[in-house]
Amino acid sequence: MKRVFVDSNVFLRFFEGDDPEQLERADSLFKAAARAELELVTGPPVLFEVAWTLRTSYELSREETLDVMTTVLALPGLDLIDRSLVDDAVRRAVESGQEFADAYIAASIAPSVSESIATFNRRHFEKLGITIHEF
Repeated sequence: MKRVFVDSNVFLRFFEGDDPEQLERADSLFKAAARAELELVTGPPVLFEVAWTLRTSYELSREETLDVMTTVLALPGLDLIDRSLVDDAVRRAVESGQEFADAYIAASIAPSVSESIATFNRRHFEKLGITIHEF
């Protein structure tokens, strides 16, 4: 089956509908995947860009942005690189009240990877339950 990587602008047109012609094309792509005519794939950098654009350009709330991210994860026929990390990041963001990108970083910090994080965003990562490396 043909696999097609989906860029952030396709998700944005689909959810925002601010360009009718592109919305129609995005809808057609997602419907083809739902019918198993092709398999879609995307990755965390695309999701970061979607979240950032929704927050800054479209001025969606953190909660509205996380709702969109949850909907993306549930699209039929969409395979996600690092799905377990992304699922964990969305869960952490919802539970902690933090942004998706910070929650993804927190989800990436496993005991086998790191014991702590060096950051100037102490409050964000403390809310995510991450140990701060003092430097």
